Amino acid sequence: MQPQQLEVPAATGPIRPEPTLYAVLLAVSFSHLLNDTIQSLIPSLYPSVKEMFHLTFTQVGLITLTFQLTASLLQPLVGFYTDRRPMPFSLAIGMGFTLVGLVVLSVAWNFPLLLLAVGLVGLGSAVFHPEASRLAHLASGGRRGLAQSLFQVGGNAGASLGPLLAAVVIARRGQSRVLWFSLAAMAGIVILWRLGRWYEDHALERQRHHQDTRREPATGLPRRKVVFSLAILMVLLFSKYFYLASLTSYYTFYLIAKFHLSIQNAQVHLFLFLFSVATGALIGGPVGDRVGRKYVIWVSILGVAPFTLLLPHAGLVWTGILTVFIGLILSSAFSAILVYAQELVPGRVGMISGLFFGLAFGLGGIGSAVLGRLADHTSIYFVFRVCSFLPLLGICAGLLPDLNGRRQAEAPGLGHR
Repeated sequence: MQPQQLEVPAATGPIRPEPTLYAVLLAVSFSHLLNDTIQSLIPSLYPSVKEMFHLTFTQVGLITLTFQLTASLLQPLVGFYTDRRPMPFSLAIGMGFTLVGLVVLSVAWNFPLLLLAVGLVGLGSAVFHPEASRLAHLASGGRRGLAQSLFQVGGNAGASLGPLLAAVVIARRGQSRVLWFSLAAMAGIVILWRLGRWYEDHALERQRHHQDTRREPATGLPRRKVVFSLAILMVLLFSKYFYLASLTSYYTFYLIAKFHLSIQNAQVHLFLFLFSVATGALIGGPVGDRVGRKYVIWVSILGVAPFTLLLPHAGLVWTGILTVFIGLILSSAFSAILVYAQELVPGRVGMISGLFFGLAFGLGGIGSAVLGRLADHTSIYFVFRVCSFLPLLGICAGLLPDLNGRRQAEAPGLGHR
């Protein structure tokens, strides 16, 4: 079945004020929770599959690389296409790919099948994120930072639940128990199909209003400055997601090697870190709506550096405390970065969402593979020491223009709500 496409006619008339549709935003956020709960099973399975299939750290990194690249390469293309032809029911179809990937993952008996399974889950993610982010944008009522934070917090909450559920359901009972998570995928298909109906009913009118932004420069910045600012944002994403790759992929191995924890206890620590990431994601967007996204980006990346530099030298208790602060501070950046980029390139919500979600996945995958290779040739301790310096790149955020200040100067009374 081909996803239904909607032709978006040209806009006419002024843009009417729109309310923030919290019911839609919460439904999108919950579907993001289900999607990322399933995705987070992949790193949660690493200790088990490494032992079962006798994998090296390099092969563990290749699993993440396969997932992240599958998820990242297609996202900008999906977003670019759906900017012109929205596909409301592609969200449910994307979750269908994830469901198939789960089934394959539950029965995989060798390394190539593991790669196929995570590739299918990544394909589902590539379809899901650009359109779901656009849907949150359309339901925001102008409060774009808040909408993206609500959307992001669902995904981060799901990412934190995955390791905890893996510790309870999978670690003690084996790989086949992954199949239980197909229930989450099926629930996601139902919710996303209903959201697709709303999207179909309302996309024409709302998308028509947002099309007007293509005719009006939102910032007045020259093209070269826009390109430069996008490049700075990509450097900041590199810093954020290479560092996160060290924790999401190798934190359990670090805890087991340094503090001799069991797999289950290490996964509980990973859950606490990922839960702090989920909580912090709710902060960046609303604060950026009020004080400006540049300052949220700057503080959230550079401000985490003292904690990351201390982490490799901390004992078990302080390791747990420091990773919670790292998760809270660092995770507040992405919503602000994404909305800042959407405002730099108005009228291209799907393409920018796909590009930045894709970069996030791709950089995380490349980081996992590179850091796995580095761990094989040095040690897991060395990896954490090297990565502790990455947030210092946050100083580059000082080069970004203050879009909030420019917009208020050029159009008084039209600043952020």
